[in-house]
Parts: sequence; C-alpha cells; structure tokens
Amino acid sequence: MKLLAPQALLLLLALPLLAAAYMRRQAKPALGLPGVERRAPRAWQRHLPAALYGLAAALAVLAAARPSALITLPSQQRTIILSIDVSLSMRASDVKPTRIDAAQAAARDFVREPPADVKIGIVSFAGTASVVQQPTHDRDDLVAAIDRLQLDRHTAIGSGIIVALAALFPDQGIDVESAGPAARGARPSEPKKEWKPVPPGSNPNAAIILLTDGRRTIGPDPLQAARMAADRGVRIYTVGFGNATGAPVQVEGYSIYMMFDEATLKSIAELTNAEYFNATSGAELKKIYDSLTAKFVLQREETEITAFFAAAAALVLALGAGLSLAWFNRIF
Repeated sequence: MKLLAPQALLLLLALPLLAAAYMRRQAKPALGLPGVERRAPRAWQRHLPAALYGLAAALAVLAAARPSALITLPSQQRTIILSIDVSLSMRASDVKPTRIDAAQAAARDFVREPPADVKIGIVSFAGTASVVQQPTHDRDDLVAAIDRLQLDRHTAIGSGIIVALAALFPDQGIDVESAGPAARGARPSEPKKEWKPVPPGSNPNAAIILLTDGRRTIGPDPLQAARMAADRGVRIYTVGFGNATGAPVQVEGYSIYMMFDEATLKSIAELTNAEYFNATSGAELKKIYDSLTAKFVLQREETEITAFFAAAAALVLALGAGLSLAWFNRIF
C-alpha cells in the first residue's frame, strides 16, 4: 500500500494526547443523582466506546493520507484480435500434429475462456490478410471462424497486424490497402477520427495476439506495422510456432524446409511493450493461452482506497456512539 499524502500521518501524534485526556477524565468520580442508583458498568463497557472513537480517528487519519493499493479488478470492456498465420509453412509438423492444428486447437480454447464482456475478433493472413470474424461476444461464431481457416501461399505478417488494428479502430481510417488488395473485412469509417500517439502498451482495452512462425515472405514490414500498434498503445503478444531447426513441408510435390524466425516476433513484442511466447508443442501452447487469458480477464491497477478508510472510520464512529448512548445515555 502506498500513501499519496503521507504528511497527514502527523495527525496520529494527537492520539496519545486524546488518550491521556480520556484517562484523566476517567480518574474523576462520576456525579450521580441523589436517590438514584445506577448499576456500575463493567470495565470493558466503560472503555469500549472510547477505544472505538480512537480507532475511528486513526482510520480517518489514514484516509486523509490518501492510501492506494494494487487491486485486481474485473476488466473493462476489452477487444482482443487473434491474428492467425495460415501460410503453407504452418503445415510444418515440428509442433504436433502440425503448427496450424495446434494453433486452431489452442485458439478454440482461448475464445471460450474470457468472460462475456470481452469481445474477440479473428484475422487470418497468408499472402494478404482479412477479417474472418469481426469482434463479437458470440463464442460459437468465433469457433466456427477458427474451423474455417484455410492455408494459402506466402506470409504477410505486417498485413496481419495492420488489418487487426483496423478491426480494433474502425473509426481511425487505418490504411488497410497497405496490407494488400485482398484485405477484406476491415471497415474504416468516414470521416477519419483524429488521434494522437500514446506510449506503447498504454491502451488497457485493446490487444492483438499474433500466432505465426514469424517468417515473412511478402507484404509490409512487420516492425513498421508493430510501430503503428505501439503508437496506439496496443500490445501485440506474439506466439511463435516451431523450433530453431524448423521443419520440412510438402508443397506441390517438393519438400521445402520452413525455418522459424523467432527474432522478428521478439522484436514485435518488445516494440509494443508486450511478451513473446514460444510454442514448441500443442500442450505448451495451451499453457501459453491460459496465461494470456489471465492477463485479459483481470487487471491489476494502482487504485486510491481513501473512500474505504473513510467509510470504515464513519462505521466505527457510529458503532462507538451507539454503544455509548445505549449503555450510558450519552454519546461520549
């Protein structure tokens, strides 16, 4: 817990003085009415209201010091775009049974995990990119879109990022033409809304999860596309498929060795203040997705909790006054 106004704690020095004044008052004999007998209160009854007043005063001082703490809160309305590589290299079997099969299985699990207030969209990319499912709450539509994914030639990672950004910010007029002529489904509205660059990773309500083997063969520079995301505060969590040695893939009767470009994926994550994960197996990929799910379902924020201490002080004060009134027919 942090204190935004710690100087207010100096008021706690007054509590010993108040305690001393109370003890002097208790040392004086109580004045009774002639001919009226009163049952002597028990020791704990005499002192409990005063103790509650002291506790209330201490809580009020803490409230004045403006405490804050890291609190885990339910997420705000968030939108996550899964940008999935459907290039032929995803047919490689170094992630069992294949890279694309493992990606689809883990993606299905992921879209079922977040709470209903998290919208998810899906972008697929090979030589070009397209939105195969606009952001939605409907988990069945998301699973159906994942099942429809088809492999194609080339790998345009930059296009996958740009089209995902257009799906996140349809009112910013993002130039999806730069992602290729077949960048379908992204719908920038008119007129274009003005926006100002923000620090990388500062947008808590939007994120992209990029699933790919990281080897670009065509299209925009992935790092330039990542800078576009960074300027909008969007984190790009990258999930890399494969291992350092790569794996062969049969393409039109030829065996082509598909290498794995891990360096690019690490750079994309670093530029956007996100994280990179390496999936070398379907089971490991599931663990990665479980971790990502936790990141988006809950968020920890530095939150001022002054109101909590102020309310506690008022409650304790009211309790002390009520007991004093009930036992002694006076508030103090």
